[in-house]
This record gives sequence, structure tokens and C-alpha cells, in this order.
Amino acid sequence: MPSDASLTKRSACEIVDLLQRGEVTPLDCLDALEARVASVDGTVNALPTLCFDRARDHARRLMERPLGSRGLLAGLPVPIKDLTEVAGVRTTYGSPIFADNVPEVSDLFVRTLEAEGGLVYAKSNTPEFGAGGNTFNEVLGTTRNPWNTHLSAAGSSGGAAAALASGTAWVAQGSDLGGSLRNPASFCGIVGMRPSPGRVANLPGARIDQHLAVEGPMARSVEDTALLLDAMTGESPLDPVSLPRTESFLTAARSGWRPKRVAFSADLGITPVDPEVAAICRAAAARFAEVGAIVEEAHPDLSEAHDSFQVLRGLGFAAGYAGLLKEHRDKMKPEVVWNIEKGLGFSMSDIVRAENNRAAMFRRMNAFFETYDLLVCPATIVAAYPVEERYVKECAGHTFSNYVEWLAIAYAITLTTAPALSLPCGFTADGRPVGLQIVARPRGDAFVLAGARALESVLNLRPATPIDPRTP
Repeated sequence: MPSDASLTKRSACEIVDLLQRGEVTPLDCLDALEARVASVDGTVNALPTLCFDRARDHARRLMERPLGSRGLLAGLPVPIKDLTEVAGVRTTYGSPIFADNVPEVSDLFVRTLEAEGGLVYAKSNTPEFGAGGNTFNEVLGTTRNPWNTHLSAAGSSGGAAAALASGTAWVAQGSDLGGSLRNPASFCGIVGMRPSPGRVANLPGARIDQHLAVEGPMARSVEDTALLLDAMTGESPLDPVSLPRTESFLTAARSGWRPKRVAFSADLGITPVDPEVAAICRAAAARFAEVGAIVEEAHPDLSEAHDSFQVLRGLGFAAGYAGLLKEHRDKMKPEVVWNIEKGLGFSMSDIVRAENNRAAMFRRMNAFFETYDLLVCPATIVAAYPVEERYVKECAGHTFSNYVEWLAIAYAITLTTAPALSLPCGFTADGRPVGLQIVARPRGDAFVLAGARALESVLNLRPATPIDPRTP
């Protein structure tokens, strides 16, 4: 059997192949991860809640089945973001209100993953209620970037991204509303994908037909990301917008499909971008030409994104957390209070305007993809910033009006329902990773993965992670 250290450096696809052939066991994988967590996670705080005993119990039950009948993941361990309920495991949502919460029932997609042979062994850190692009909270502390522990891992799936970069996970689940899969992936030099709404069925919250927040996969490569997405997908009557599983996304990633026409935009026409980040992304996008694509500078009109997102995000926070605000204001961080109160303050005309503008952007995005196969742009407008800063206040001479405006290059895509992925595409002069956002038409998840895999093969940055955490 390969050593624990060598296992954690393998790809998720390689590990699953070993599991399916019986060359390693699910218990071997858990032993390898537990040793790696003990070695490095004290520095980054990516996985503050561990449940290895629960995972081993699940592994032993799984190993009673014959090889080949253990699901798509075959015993591959998966950490779950601390916004998501896992039966019998402390789930805090990053909030003091729920510091001692232990749910009795797992979320729907956790059950889906476990049915496919996924082993839940840890909860990954998140900001309170997922609010914000920096992963810290008063319950479980701050997650640090493995590339430089003085820097942020972004958020809200920052714990998941830091675990992948530091080798304490082969794949990880995250969630995304305003870039919470894509921003941490960019900061930590890994892959994070926001699938189409409904692709991953989960239990809806206060708004049962919402399309803004989604669950999605993260990994160190495009193929590993596609592997986890396959295990997460599927239709359920418990989620009214869920989509049936109709294709293998891992097969799509490996299909060899190449885009014929790619649009690049440094800013989507709506946001400042750090000049070095823009230059790195432009150079990476140009390399689509090496797989036969025409690359042009273009983007759809997304000019209403700021207003539409602020209103609809606020509406979601008000619907989900207004009751908690009334009872527990003193336990909520200021940004969460601000989100809820903004939502409560919007008028019906505000909501009608936001919905109409979103519909217009959706139509424009679909029309744009009549000309282009992919749209690419920076996944974030800056590289990782000091972890003590709660959010990005200024970029390229522009001062932001609130704590989420710096995320516009991600949330504009969210509003259109288009699937998107952050792919590592280079490094700043001082060694901070930069991610390129790759977008396809709504429900074009397979094209996102295949296009990203094509560019990944050209850029050849896959061996960059995992790394030992670095403190300059």
C-alpha cells in the first residue's frame, strides 16, 4: 500500500481507482488524512470540526459491500462546509447562536454523497452564515491561506479551499451565492465550480424556488472537481428546482471538447480589477488559442448587476434570518445584521426592479452565447489580501460602497444562472495564486468543465498543490 504521505498527494481520481481495485481501503484513506490534518491544520484552521470516528463507522459498513458496488466515490473522504447539516456532527453555521448545535438529520445532498460512497470526516470553516469573502467567525476562529498564512483564504468556502491546498482533503463540498466557491478557489490555487442551479439537490430554506445559492464541488484539478460533481448531482422531490442526473461530468471533462470562440473580459464592464490580476488572466485566456479557439475581448451587458444582487441577496437574508435578528442581534456580526436590515428595508418596487433586471441579464447572457462558447474573466478582482482585513475596501483607486461590492465579478455571473468555474491560471510577482473564471451558457456545466480541462492542460499548473502551509 502507498504511504500515508504519498496518498495525500495523489489526485482524487487516482484514489478512487485504487479504492475500486481494492489496492487501498477507505480506512487507509482516513488514516492518511487524519495524519495530515494533525500535521498541518493547526496552522491554517481549515477543518476545525473532525468526525473521523463517524467516518470510520461508515467506512466499515461500506466495506461490507463488494468492490464495484460502493458508489461513484467508493469510500473517498469528503469534508462538508459548516453551513450544512451532518447528522450527529456539530454544525455551527459560524454563529455563536448555534455554537452547540448537533443536528439529527443530514442535509439532502450529504445523504446523496454518502449514498455514492463519500465519507464525511470533517466540517470546513466558514464565515458566519456564509456572509463575506473572508473566512472567520467567533466560534471556530480564522482560516488562513496555505500559500501565506498572513493572508485570507477568501470565503465563504475558505475552509474547504485551504484544506485542498494544504492536502487535508482530496475533494471538498462548498456553496456559492456571490462567489463563495470561486473566490476561495482563486485565492488558494485550486478549482471551485458553481454548477447550474438545481444541479445539486439540497433542502431549500425560506425561499424554496431560489436560484442564487447553490452547492458545488472543489478539488485540485478539473477532473477531480467533475468526479465530485457527478457524486453530488441528482433530482429529488425535496428540492423543487433540482435537475435529473443525465450525463457524467467526468466523462465530459475528459471528452476532448474544445471551444471555437472564447470571449475575454478583464472587468465585465462593472468593476475595477487589480492591474496585475487582469494581466495574468488576460495572458491565460489568450492561451485558449493553443487549443484552436479564437479569443476576443467581449462581454454581455451586466450593468444592472450591483443593484439586482444587493436587493435579491438582502431579500434572501431577510427571509432566512429576520427571526434570528429579533432574538439574537447581539450575537451576530455587523455584516450579517446589515444584510438582514437591508433586506427588510427594500420595497416591493425595489424587488420588482431587481427581478426584472435579472431577467434581462439572463436573456442577454443567453444571446451572448449564440456567438461565444465560453466567457472568461478574473475569478476575483484581487489576489489574497491580509487576513486581518474583513473585506476588500478599495481596488485600483475605487472605494467600495459596502462589504460585498468587491465580489461583483462573481455575483454578476450568479444572477444569470450560468455555471462558472475558477481555474488556477498563474501567480502574482510575490507568489499569490490567481484564478480565471470560466463561464458557459446556462446549464452548460459540461462545457465549463471540458473547456477548463483544455486550458488546464495548456497552463500545466496542476502539480502546484498540495503544499505545506507557508508563513513568510
